[in-house]
Amino acid sequence: RFLQDVFTTLVDLKWPHTLLIFTMSFLCSWLLFGMVWWLIAFAHGDLDHSTRLQRDPAEGAAGSAAGFVPCVTSIHSFTSAFLFSIEVQVTIGFGGRMVTEECPAAILVLIVQNIVGLVINAIMLGCIFMKTSQAHRRAETLIFSKHAVIALREGRLCFMLRVGDLRKSMIISATIRMQVVKKTASLEGEVVPLNQIDIQMENPVGGNSIFLVSPLIIYHVIDKNSPLYDISPMNLHHHEDLEIIVILEGVVETTGITTQARTSYLADEILWGQRFVPIVAEEDGRYSVDYSKFGNTVKVPTPSCTARQLEEDKSIM
Repeated sequence: RFLQDVFTTLVDLKWPHTLLIFTMSFLCSWLLFGMVWWLIAFAHGDLDHSTRLQRDPAEGAAGSAAGFVPCVTSIHSFTSAFLFSIEVQVTIGFGGRMVTEECPAAILVLIVQNIVGLVINAIMLGCIFMKTSQAHRRAETLIFSKHAVIALREGRLCFMLRVGDLRKSMIISATIRMQVVKKTASLEGEVVPLNQIDIQMENPVGGNSIFLVSPLIIYHVIDKNSPLYDISPMNLHHHEDLEIIVILEGVVETTGITTQARTSYLADEILWGQRFVPIVAEEDGRYSVDYSKFGNTVKVPTPSCTARQLEEDKSIM
């Protein structure tokens, strides 16, 4: 199945493997056609020592008088045939070797090698270009806070994280979504080890669309429809079967390529009763962002109970 889509398979390979295949594809084609050119010269008698003394046209008038015309001039061994193969495929053309009208088979091989060389160039150079311009390279400068936090906002428990973009070029039509992945069991007893549940988010612009001109705090209100409704500080440890995946998608402004950045938070990476410190400040009429404090948090008063308990008993506040 992977070989049915060779191009995507090559693009997905690691760089050392891609460069090895890139090198070997050219080297093997040069060797293969070098052998073909050597066989043509051997079959025509170009490698015979007696005829080499009469060879024309590059080696003098004596060869011309004898009337012997080789298929390819100046091929004396496999090494010279290999060099001629390289010259044909990469169109270097040093001028010492060339195809003559003597052998139609040699002309046919010349055409075939040129076509094969163009196909190899198109595939391998296209593969290298795609690897260097892959969308995940742009995602390297889309950053998420190392930890997520749960704290009160507008009197309700909220799950919060911070996202930012280090580049000045914008991510167009950026959207963000979150999923909770946890082990669940149905009423019929079916166990789903990796059940994915979408969770609704709130952000400064509303909905899933964001305008990432500066770092934003994305939050999810933990209400009765939230899969985090029964989560308390006691559940936030590494033994808890819980992971929250965050996916940011958008179009790169400079290239028009769709990119995606992902991160996830395990239970022990969620801090209870903390919030992110402000990092955007106004200086001399301009806004500046202090990314050194991007993931910093401070403790805030937060009830040590689940959102369900907080909703059922308001006196906890």
